[in-house]
Amino acid sequence: MHMIRFVADKEIFDDVVNGMIPEAKHSVWIGTSDLKDLYIPKGRQRAIPFLQVISEMIGNGVTFRLIHAKEPGPNFRADFDRFPNLINSLERMLCPRIHFKTVIVDQRIAYLGSANLTGAGMGAKASTTRNFENGIVTDEQSIVGKLIEQFDTLWMGENCDKCKRKSVCTDRIDGN
Repeated sequence: MHMIRFVADKEIFDDVVNGMIPEAKHSVWIGTSDLKDLYIPKGRQRAIPFLQVISEMIGNGVTFRLIHAKEPGPNFRADFDRFPNLINSLERMLCPRIHFKTVIVDQRIAYLGSANLTGAGMGAKASTTRNFENGIVTDEQSIVGKLIEQFDTLWMGENCDKCKRKSVCTDRIDGN
């Protein structure tokens, strides 16, 4: 039986950031409009950058693809630059038109909803400072397959030739 589960607020953090993503064996694809520093609890340390988790997973052979709409701020950039695995191996694309929020793990399970990859969006912040977000987590292949298709179409640049935002796109695929 396939699973389709509604998640909201901190459940997004628990199911996606602490659940699905760290369990990946092969690949993680993340599509987000906004991208900010996200810190997560780990062991006795108060919190570590989620980018550190991604870097460690890349070191263990998991591939990451990230599509986001705008360059992240200086705090994210400073953390990013601390992890050579991200610099050398994170596949990243900036697309100013992306607005979907999707996480696809191992091509078999996905989150889709309203949450950006930020602390407030993913539910990592305190209940008084996090956003009100929701979405679904599913392994239903008819849904996961459509999300893969949408992500891959954008990743492969199939929309670039008709995009009317080429002047602000730093990762244009068509070379124009």
